[in-house]
Amino acid sequence: MKKILALTLCSVCSAFAAAQSEYALEQLIDSARHNNIAIRNAQHAIAAAQQQRKEAFTKYFPNVSGTGVWFNANKGMAQTSLIPSETLSPEMGATLGQMLPPEALAAMASPISISMMKNGTIASLTAVQPVFAGGQIVYGNSLARVGEEVTHLQLQLAENEVEKTTEAYFWQMVSLQEKMKTIAAVEALLADIHKDVDVAVRAGVAMRNDLLQVQLRQNEVESQRLKLQNGMGIVRLLLAQYCGLKNEDFKVKGEDFSTALPSGADSLPAANGAPLPAQSSLLSLPEYQLLQKQVEATNLQHKMEIGKHLPSVAVGAGYNYHNLLDTNHTFGLLFATVSLPISDWWGGSNAIRRKKIEHQKAIDEQNDKAELLQIRMLNAWNSVVEARQQLQIAQRSIEQAEENLRLNRDYYRAGTSRMSDLLEAQMLYQQALDSRTDAVAEYHNKVLEYRQATGQ
Repeated sequence: MKKILALTLCSVCSAFAAAQSEYALEQLIDSARHNNIAIRNAQHAIAAAQQQRKEAFTKYFPNVSGTGVWFNANKGMAQTSLIPSETLSPEMGATLGQMLPPEALAAMASPISISMMKNGTIASLTAVQPVFAGGQIVYGNSLARVGEEVTHLQLQLAENEVEKTTEAYFWQMVSLQEKMKTIAAVEALLADIHKDVDVAVRAGVAMRNDLLQVQLRQNEVESQRLKLQNGMGIVRLLLAQYCGLKNEDFKVKGEDFSTALPSGADSLPAANGAPLPAQSSLLSLPEYQLLQKQVEATNLQHKMEIGKHLPSVAVGAGYNYHNLLDTNHTFGLLFATVSLPISDWWGGSNAIRRKKIEHQKAIDEQNDKAELLQIRMLNAWNSVVEARQQLQIAQRSIEQAEENLRLNRDYYRAGTSRMSDLLEAQMLYQQALDSRTDAVAEYHNKVLEYRQATGQ
């Protein structure tokens, strides 16, 4: 019983591992969005822009600074000489002359040296609140907000690019897997033909050259299998690296290639022409929104440049301490400052004009690239229509090649056709299958490009 249970568990684990080794497109895209380096860098850029916006917001608050100074000079920084007798009034001198001895009066007539501030300590704490700075603080915060919005749009572009690249790798992998199935079917067909020809050669009703032609064709198909296996290995490694997969031995889960059109084809507009892209489609594109942000940013930079050359007003308060006169002394103060850049207007007017020109340049670039984006929409739709038509042609070609192969095989069995004709029919059938495989992959890639180009 334990042996049976162990075998059952092993079977379940094997089935689970096999299920885990096959990925659908949505799984790969989700993995790429979480692990791809381009998206991680875009997320880091958003975090940095958020910190920059918070940094700009602190400019609204007072600027608080503290200063401390201690010094010790080789001599007093304030020195002077004082003659006491010269500072006395005549009445005071006459009075002292009667009261003091002659020696004291003589000493008062001699100069006395005074030295102050040989050492000391100074400390201050100041807070300055900007009242008006020409709008630089307001526009600076708006510019930081625009910068953060730009990083979100860049993240959206990075996600679109990651989705596009992942889907391209996915359908390349699906195509190689499908072509490997075609190779297997061709090998089975050639093995069947080889068996029939070998019997005919042994019976003397066919030439040995026919058998050699089949064997050469089998060798060619085997060579194609080796190339496909190597190609699948490389694409699998690229897909695993791009999506951050740890397992490098997996398959991808595609769709049934036997249908006339891939799944989801009916959700697109009809193939008989598409209307002009709506204005809402253009406005929803991250590329166009980035152009709008560029115009907004250059406008704010122009206003900030004007603000640099306007008067600035600030109020402040401070608390100070010193012991320069050998006594501790503290005091507080209130102050206001007005700064007017006068000489800066010489070059400032040119800087303002330059910013205005850059703003107009951004507007012109927005209008020009908006037209190109609309053209890209139309071109993307035309590519979808063409890819759909190519897929339908490839589907018809398979039916025709399959019928051609059946007829040539019947003709060869009846002795009315050559082996080279049969092998050529087989090769055309294989090419038709591969063409449909490529057409399906191309169609899916073009549909994704169209949806991204129209902001869907």
